[in-house]
Amino acid sequence: MRVLDGGILVLCGVSGVQSQSLTVDRQMKRYNIPRLAFVNKLDRQGSNPDKVIGQLRDQLKLNAAALQIPMGLENDHVGVIDLIEKKAYTFDGERGELVKEGPIPVEYQELVEKKTAELVEKLSDADDEIAEIFLMEEKPDEEALKAAIRRQVIACKFVPVFMGSAFKNKGVQPLLDGVINYLPAPYEKANYALDRSKDEEPVLVSGKDSDPLLALAFKLDETQFGQLTYMRVYQGTLKKGNSITNINDGKKVKLSRIVRMHSDDMEEITEAGSGEVVAMFGVDCKSMDTFSDGNMHIAMSTMFVPEPVMSLSVKPAKATMQNSFAKAITKFTKEDPTLRVKIDSETKETVISGMGELHLEVYIERMVREYNVECITGQPNVSYKETIGSQQKFDWIHKKQTGGAGQYARVIGYIEPFSAEEQKESGQGNMFENRCVGTNIPPEYYSSCEKGSIDAFTEGALVGCEVEGVRVVLQDGAAHAVDSSDQAFRTCMANAVRETMRKSNPSILEPVMTVQVEAPADFQGTVVAGLNRRMGMIQSSDMNDDGSGIKIQAEVPLANMFGYSTELRSQTQGKGEFTMEYLKHTQVPRNTQEELMKKYRLQREADAA
Repeated sequence: MRVLDGGILVLCGVSGVQSQSLTVDRQMKRYNIPRLAFVNKLDRQGSNPDKVIGQLRDQLKLNAAALQIPMGLENDHVGVIDLIEKKAYTFDGERGELVKEGPIPVEYQELVEKKTAELVEKLSDADDEIAEIFLMEEKPDEEALKAAIRRQVIACKFVPVFMGSAFKNKGVQPLLDGVINYLPAPYEKANYALDRSKDEEPVLVSGKDSDPLLALAFKLDETQFGQLTYMRVYQGTLKKGNSITNINDGKKVKLSRIVRMHSDDMEEITEAGSGEVVAMFGVDCKSMDTFSDGNMHIAMSTMFVPEPVMSLSVKPAKATMQNSFAKAITKFTKEDPTLRVKIDSETKETVISGMGELHLEVYIERMVREYNVECITGQPNVSYKETIGSQQKFDWIHKKQTGGAGQYARVIGYIEPFSAEEQKESGQGNMFENRCVGTNIPPEYYSSCEKGSIDAFTEGALVGCEVEGVRVVLQDGAAHAVDSSDQAFRTCMANAVRETMRKSNPSILEPVMTVQVEAPADFQGTVVAGLNRRMGMIQSSDMNDDGSGIKIQAEVPLANMFGYSTELRSQTQGKGEFTMEYLKHTQVPRNTQEELMKKYRLQREADAA
């Protein structure tokens, strides 16, 4: 999604907008991807394209309108009628490869007029030129309509809807014409790079072949010939034999082989221009690295990577597998930005974190298959956070005398809750404010005080998790002419905040997920009961128009979601599916908090022993 200039959102003509469509739509909006929509499977029982367009407007909040109407539905589906060109297309032959043009059948004339008026009305909501024609009660011509649709698709303000049945190639050729007519050329989509020499100021990428090279490595693949790096060229030209520079680490790479991919087939090419996606061998880099051919300090922005919400402790089953284990971990983190690996400083465990149970299971399986490394995994850990519930003052003195220069610092102030709205506004989870007047604390130590409070936020008072939602206000303090130092104030501030947090009604926050379940209507009671057992809050429960299925949206704590995919399959005879996305952190119930604190205390005692 990150490297696309345009996309086709494919929807089922029977089920309409499904849970996965919502996820894809969210990503398309995140990256401002112009799109066409294609309503598929119109030859299936129960297909209803009007219902799907209604869902595009209601659920995805898109300004969508049909550019075609189907000729017949279910078993009678033979082709489509183009509302702009006023032609009927039928598709004959085994694979629908024989496209026949013809006039609109008489029985569809009235429907064509109605749908064309609807198209013009929806387009006039986004486009001023069409709005003028619409208000004058005139009819726009074919060229004006096509130009307006292209303008508004590129501006992400309009979604034209095409129809057909991909299995039999019905409607596919007009859809591909729509890609050419309405989706942007590479230079028409505004792409921005970040100028690192000017504090990451956004710079518009020109998209011209003649400008200096700017390319983004967005996918890595391990093949029998070594690492295959997929790259999108944003401006300039990639040429075989030339050298390119990795902006992130400054390494130069010579391009020995460039290929254009067609599914599994590779076509050798000598150069690739702006807007092209190519693959290369012999380029050692990470996913989302930017490449250039000059002394540029411009890097493409990386893709949006959500914070990982599930962790698993892993170690190789045998000590002899340690080298292969390290190789596998290095390769996986290079190719997947959503997989994080860290060594826990206290337990010395290797902890992998990712987007969910299945995500981590896939990598454990790949270690066995690709590197022959059997792993021992621990119970996944949920990333809890801690916060405070009340304001508390502090007046803390840090003194240390060990012969020679000692350490002395004193800080006075208070800590208080930092609300979710303020966090969103400031873009940070915690806040440090300096309200000192005078020079009781010399100004050069202010930054040390801030660093000290940041140190305190890394480990909370209850279960040692990261702290969020705390504002630290420094009001006064004292320094010593000889014994005060950056380190003294940093240590003093860290201890002051840590100890004060213990008295500020601290609590533990757990990640809560938005869970969307789709299942046949017969299983509604079972699915709702299952979510309730997992402490889920049901937000909405909608029935499909034909009454065949239900969509349930709920908010469920992540700690209660382990093993849900297996449970849902058994509850719904394998017909149910769910998607899950991080929503927010909320306070855990009191009994859960006590359990977590007890577990943490026992763990600390065991480690100390």
